[in-house]
Amino acid sequence: MISLIFKMRIQEGKEEQAVAQIERMCAAVGANEPGALAYVFHRAQDDPRQLVLYESYRDDEAFQAHMQTDHMKELQASIAELFDTSAIEVTRLDRVAGVLRG
Repeated sequence: MISLIFKMRIQEGKEEQAVAQIERMCAAVGANEPGALAYVFHRAQDDPRQLVLYESYRDDEAFQAHMQTDHMKELQASIAELFDTSAIEVTRLDRVAGVLRG
C-alpha cells in the first residue's frame, strides 16, 4: 500500500476555482482509478485556504498509473495558477496500523 499526505494552500481569491478543480479531480479518480483506495481532500478548520489530501493506493503500480492520468496532468497544470507553490508539502507514509472501511 502506498499512502501520502499532500498539503497545499489556495491562493487568495482563487478558492472557488481551486475547489472546483479538486472536485473534478476527485470525481475522475473515483471513476477511473480502481487502485486508488482513498483520495480525500480536507480543509483546515482554522484556515479554509489550507487543503490536506490523504491518498492511498493499492500498490506502487496503481500510484504510478495515477500520476500518468489526464486528470492528474490537468491538476498539475493548474497548481501554479491556483495554489501557493512555496507552501506545498508532500509526505509519503508507511502504514503502521489502522482501519479502513468502505
